Amino acid sequence: MKENLLIVDAYNMIGNWPHLNKLKQAGRLADARDELLAELSEYKKYRDVNMIVVFDAMYVPGNSKSFRKFDMEIVWTSKDQTADSYIEALSRQKQDRFTQVIVATSDQAEQWTIFSAGALRIPARELLGDVKRAKQEVALEARKMTDKSHAIRQTPWDPKQLLALEKLRDHLMNHKPDDQ
Repeated sequence: MKENLLIVDAYNMIGNWPHLNKLKQAGRLADARDELLAELSEYKKYRDVNMIVVFDAMYVPGNSKSFRKFDMEIVWTSKDQTADSYIEALSRQKQDRFTQVIVATSDQAEQWTIFSAGALRIPARELLGDVKRAKQEVALEARKMTDKSHAIRQTPWDPKQLLALEKLRDHLMNHKPDDQ
């Protein structure tokens, strides 16, 4: 079974996820980036997928670097490299018989290069929908677990009755019948 590697074109998500785009349009791009990373981090936990998030350095020139945060690899391209070209090269490098690369982008031109490398593509809005579904599924499972734990703890016996029954059981287990 192949391991899934999700490569996210970060600014493409920010531009296509309405709540993040509002932050960007309000001049709060740093907040939009932080929110995107937080949401993807949670999503990663729900879906158990390896993830690389790529930021194009055109918005933060001279900031080329790669580091791990939120158990994801975060990449800032160099000033002379677009996120698209970085993602395309990374897709060709990572796609093999053990790894299925999935690229999250809504860039139509990029998708053909991605497909030619054998990778799959998920549009920005589809990823947003899956992020929301994953959160809902986890919340539903948490409610089910809470409901089950309450059901298990509920008992017709109160603690005093249970203690009395335990003493009676111990007495019966330790009592030897008289020889007749």
